[in-house]
Amino acid sequence: MLSLSIAEAEQPARRAIQRRESADQTPDAGLPWIKVAPDRRGFLLADTQRGFIPWGFNYDHDERGRLIEDYWFDEWPKVEEDFDEMKQLGANVVRVHLQLGRFMETADAPNHKSLDQLARLLKLAERKRLYLNLTGLGCYQKRDVPAWYDQLAEQDRWDVQARFWEAVAARAADSPAVFCYDLMNEPLVAGAAGKQANWLAPPFAGKHFVQYIALETRDRPRHEIARQWIAHLAKSIRKHDRRHLITVGLVPWSLDRPGLSSGFIPDKIAGELDFVAMHIYPEKDKLDEALDILRGFAVGKPVVIEEMFPLRCSADELGQFIDKSQGIAAGWIGFYWGKTPDEYRGAKTVGDRITLDWLKLFEKKRPE
Repeated sequence: MLSLSIAEAEQPARRAIQRRESADQTPDAGLPWIKVAPDRRGFLLADTQRGFIPWGFNYDHDERGRLIEDYWFDEWPKVEEDFDEMKQLGANVVRVHLQLGRFMETADAPNHKSLDQLARLLKLAERKRLYLNLTGLGCYQKRDVPAWYDQLAEQDRWDVQARFWEAVAARAADSPAVFCYDLMNEPLVAGAAGKQANWLAPPFAGKHFVQYIALETRDRPRHEIARQWIAHLAKSIRKHDRRHLITVGLVPWSLDRPGLSSGFIPDKIAGELDFVAMHIYPEKDKLDEALDILRGFAVGKPVVIEEMFPLRCSADELGQFIDKSQGIAAGWIGFYWGKTPDEYRGAKTVGDRITLDWLKLFEKKRPE
């Protein structure tokens, strides 16, 4: 009954969006839909059968460290300007990060104001001819995490996460501008020993980018918990959208190898996904090691490097990694934080100089 109520609530808004899209449509305005190629190594533009190489940016925060949800209501022209800048740099995909606390009013009710703004973002992407990687369930800013959400038991939490994705998919199903739904950024399953105290892993640069989907295994195989979680959320999406691609953002130590593991073993969970998304930051003088890790994610589905940046190596080395990863990876996504290369020129901080080198590399390596 709950899923029906969400669907019914979304119907008037979806019809209004479709009317606006129809009114704005021009003969050459439509974006081709994206699908997985028959050889399952890459992607195609569905209506042309031409290859599609995801090449883009994580638009995870702006130059002030704000998430898009912090300014997309009051500073919409900034969002439009940033999308123009990413397009001019050669991007065809923009990864946006959506927090659960901004999209769910309660455990049962989605936030329609945020969903309306998401619909506006989809329309913008269509006009700019950019595809969106919609990454959800974020708890990046602890102040935005509802107290009721953290108090839920595992299955109840999964059910709220499913309602989040059902509401998002109901809005996005008819837009060709969606490249994919990324279920969560870097999820983890707790290890076999003991119980995790918190759903969120420690912060990085002030934000919680990593979270647990289960605080304890209760004698369940970790990869089976991960697979069941993916299947549960994918089912909620498929109630409204059977066409757009589904993935999940994986840390490099998801591989079934000695040492630390996320529990999301690629060959154990890939059957529930349309493609594999992995994150990697190559280290200086260790490109062969990075390539070996990347090969571990090639398990019969396309592989997209969903996060990369010269964080631990130079931009030149990252360029070498991109070159050598062709044939393994089918797409590459870095970062854009609201400032153009011109705005970084004359940079005095190390971080700004690294970002400038990255943006120059991005322009240089852009696919034809």
